[in-house]
Amino acid sequence: MHTKLYSATVIGVNAHKIEIEVDLSFGMLQFFIVGLPDLAIKESKQRVITALKNCGYSLPERKITVNLAPAHIKKEGSLFDVAIALGILYAANLCNYDASFLQETFFVGELSLDGRIKPILGVLAIAFDAHKLGIKRIIVPNENAAEAALIDGLEVIAVEHLTDIVKMLRKEAPFARYVRKNIEIHKQKQPLDLAQVKGQMQAKRVLQIAAAGRHNLLFVGSPGSGKTMLAQRLITIMPPMSGNEMLETSKIYSICGKLPAEQLIAERPCRAPHHTISSPGLVGGGSTPQPGEISLAHNGILFLDEFTEFKRTTLEVLRQPLEERMVTISRAQQTLSFPSSFLLIAALNPCPCGYYGDAHKECTCSQKQIQTYMQKLSGPLLDRIDLQVYLPSVKYEETQNEQPTTSSANLFEKVTIARKRQIKRFVSETMYNGYMTPEMIEEHCKVSQEAETIVKKAFEIMHLSMRGYHKLLKISRTIADLEDCDEILPKHVQEALMYRSIDKSLNALQHRT
Repeated sequence: MHTKLYSATVIGVNAHKIEIEVDLSFGMLQFFIVGLPDLAIKESKQRVITALKNCGYSLPERKITVNLAPAHIKKEGSLFDVAIALGILYAANLCNYDASFLQETFFVGELSLDGRIKPILGVLAIAFDAHKLGIKRIIVPNENAAEAALIDGLEVIAVEHLTDIVKMLRKEAPFARYVRKNIEIHKQKQPLDLAQVKGQMQAKRVLQIAAAGRHNLLFVGSPGSGKTMLAQRLITIMPPMSGNEMLETSKIYSICGKLPAEQLIAERPCRAPHHTISSPGLVGGGSTPQPGEISLAHNGILFLDEFTEFKRTTLEVLRQPLEERMVTISRAQQTLSFPSSFLLIAALNPCPCGYYGDAHKECTCSQKQIQTYMQKLSGPLLDRIDLQVYLPSVKYEETQNEQPTTSSANLFEKVTIARKRQIKRFVSETMYNGYMTPEMIEEHCKVSQEAETIVKKAFEIMHLSMRGYHKLLKISRTIADLEDCDEILPKHVQEALMYRSIDKSLNALQHRT
């Protein structure tokens, strides 16, 4: 007897439909699983047989062959246990349901030895792609039901035990359809506020530009100048997440097992890995590739403090994700891609002692030490960081001045204006000025005649690369949006140039002799 059910596996962040074919043929009781299974799937035969026995289902003496198709896709994990067990029951005529129901249903879940169904990782990613794969309903463990129900239009059936599914399929009990609770998305009140940072007016302005246009940012300054405090408070002026951004980010957290119960990721993530992190930890990897910190920061912020303390090889792997907003991990048997559209905020001291160029304390580093310290940052990497700002030490007078206009709420008002202009311009809630292609730059970055003269001089004097030239125009466009201007004016270009000039200073530090 032969039967077929459907399940799914997650590769990267996308679900793939898997056919679970089960055949019972005459012969001694043997159990084979084919179709490129991993060790966890091969071990499922012990879990399935024992669970069926402990649930009171006596199997005939037959050779059992389970095929997971398509065979070229490597299958991993224990989520196929339920589908395999039901396939055996169907093939043995111990359970039955019409073929159309089976063709439109995903069965996922891990079996315990007593027949209880345990939760799995990645249910949201499977549910998200279910309609695209021709699936109308999904049968999941109780613990995963709320997560699957976050996707509109998908029927979710929650089960706790293997016998529960069998009774439902035999029509001895009604289907336990999960009714989604109303999802209320509350923006948590942030205890942090940019008003808590004294002085550093230019730095706060740069944070506003970075938040509005999604421009990567580098802070350079002495210890105690406020680099970390400023970066931690950037989240308070970031635009709220769109519905698509919430789903994209939540899928990644579901795959990693980090998704909160019955919730989408509604706040932009802010990841701050330590400088001892490895390259696979930062960009993702492992024998079974998993998302790294840059993917967990998708649609949010990646804050790299003590930037030059990271290994150079670790920093260099950021070049592709910064450019393409996607990271590709290649292994012998497969190549996976994870989304990594993050806003990079990096902070570093200008030298090992931290006081090179400081007005209040003298630097004690030798020229060789400074050169070695700064050479961890390559030119191509720096060229991908749009805004580069030096933070001077704060003077006492600045700590006493009240600047209510620099609170997060006040800065956020102009960010909202700029975002509305970008959404209208690109007809997209996920597109930012910082993501514009050369063709889009040519279309949307119209500069006045006076501003064009300034851009031309800057291109020649600063020896800008084409990437640097495009970044100058994108930053100018964002500054104009913050001022609610259609055309890029000279003042917008002049301000944008202020945030690119430090690039030359950093290169000079790297090559001091």
